[in-house]
Amino acid sequence: MLLEDRNAIIYGGGGQIGGAIARAFAREGARVHLTGRTRTTLEKVADDIRAQGGRAETAEVDALDEAAVDAHADAVARDAGGIDISLSVIADGDVQGTPVAGMSLDDYLRPVTTAVTSKFLTARAAARHMIPRRSGVIMMFGGTGNLSAIRDYHVGGFLTALDAAESLRRQLAVELGRYGIRVVTLRTSGVPETLGADFLEREAIERLIVDPTLLGRAATLEDVGNVAVFAASDWARTLTGTAINMTCGADLD
Repeated sequence: MLLEDRNAIIYGGGGQIGGAIARAFAREGARVHLTGRTRTTLEKVADDIRAQGGRAETAEVDALDEAAVDAHADAVARDAGGIDISLSVIADGDVQGTPVAGMSLDDYLRPVTTAVTSKFLTARAAARHMIPRRSGVIMMFGGTGNLSAIRDYHVGGFLTALDAAESLRRQLAVELGRYGIRVVTLRTSGVPETLGADFLEREAIERLIVDPTLLGRAATLEDVGNVAVFAASDWARTLTGTAINMTCGADLD
């Protein structure tokens, strides 16, 4: 197993992407610690993992609450013996569909503030425990993708929030590399499965995601889980300070 006996904290572990990654991590032997603000969604993912023979713990943690993030990371490190992987997939609360020229300042800044705060706090909490062990992987979602593909759709501060995550990834990688800690972001052009059947603009958004790709398809939740396992494993031991591109060719490096 690629992640046997690794301890992984997943912030936003009750969501579709966080849940998919948690299931993939557990399948590969990791003990996953699922955090979020809604106990019922966390327990659903944890129950799925346990039913397959995996190990999962849950905790209600608001990733914007500095004291709560630090206390939970401290408890995991103490009780489980350390933190090997920290992954943030916290939703940024962005407002989409309104042109920038018509947006309020609060609506534009909300996803930026949320992304920077949650990713900084969770990464810092993990790094403090990884540094003495001189190992660990910090992961987050980021990357702006193909801007021309969304010229007719208004995403507000969402792209700025993603760029902020990439900037944080670079800074962390530079500072933490000397301690053997890797930092990567996972980049998709969107995962259509997460839109939901009742999403008002599902078909239009799916076309925005799929049409710019070179492969004629987008990443699935299963793809995201599998790539996240690779990124967190020793098979990716040479990768840090970089984004892992899962855009099916929509974004060319």
